[in-house]
Amino acid sequence: MVLWSHFQTLPVLWLVVTLAVFLVASWFNVRMGKTPFLHPVLVSLAIIILVLLATNTDYDTYMLGGQYIHLLLGPAVVALAIPLYDNLATVKRLLVPLLVGCVSGAIVASVSAIMLGMWFGLSDQLLLTLAPKSVTSPIAIAIAEKVGGFPSLAAGLVLITGAMGCVIAPVVYKLLKIEDESVKGFVLGVGAHAMGTAFAFEYGMVAGAFGGLAMGMTGAFTAFFLPVLIPIIGL
Repeated sequence: MVLWSHFQTLPVLWLVVTLAVFLVASWFNVRMGKTPFLHPVLVSLAIIILVLLATNTDYDTYMLGGQYIHLLLGPAVVALAIPLYDNLATVKRLLVPLLVGCVSGAIVASVSAIMLGMWFGLSDQLLLTLAPKSVTSPIAIAIAEKVGGFPSLAAGLVLITGAMGCVIAPVVYKLLKIEDESVKGFVLGVGAHAMGTAFAFEYGMVAGAFGGLAMGMTGAFTAFFLPVLIPIIGL
C-alpha cells in the first residue's frame, strides 16, 4: 500500500496510463466501425474514470501527469490554422454565408436546448449547463462557470453532443445530397465542435479546415452572446 501511494503520485504513471488507454480505445473504435458513439475520447474517459475509482485516486493526483497532455491542446487547436490558410481563398469567397451559418447555428443550438429543457421542467442551473453544449469543451466549461451552470456536467454534455452530431451529419448529407467538403466540414464544426472537426478530416483536408473554422467562430460567438441572452429569457 505504501509502495502504491508512492507510484500513485508519479506524473509519468498517469501520463502513460492516459496514452495507453487512448490507444486501446482507438483500436476498439476501429474494430467497431469507427462509430462516433464509441469515439476514443468517450471510451477513454469512461475507462480512466473507472481506473481512478478502482485505485482511489483523486483528480488532482491524476492531473500531475495529465497536465502534460492538456498542455498540447492549445498547439493542436492552433495547428488547425494550417489547412485553413491553405484554403484562404475559399474562405474569403464564402465569408458571408459562413458568418450567417455560424450565427444562426449557435443561436439555434443554445435556444433549442434551453427551450427543450424548460419543456422537461429542468432547473435553471441545468438549463444554464445545457446552453453551451454545442461549443468545444474549454469554452463550454468557461461559459458554464460564468453563467452559473455545472462546468463538469457541461463538459459531459459537449461530448454527447459531439458524438450525436457525428452520427446524424452523414445522414443529413445523404438526404440533402451535400457533396461539398467545405459545407460538410462547416456543419460538423458548428454542430459537433472539436469531435466533429476531427470527424470532418475523414472527408478531406478542406472539410477539416472548415470544421476548425466553424468550431472557433461558433465558440467565440457563443461566449459573447449567451451571457446576454440568458437575462433576456429570464434565467
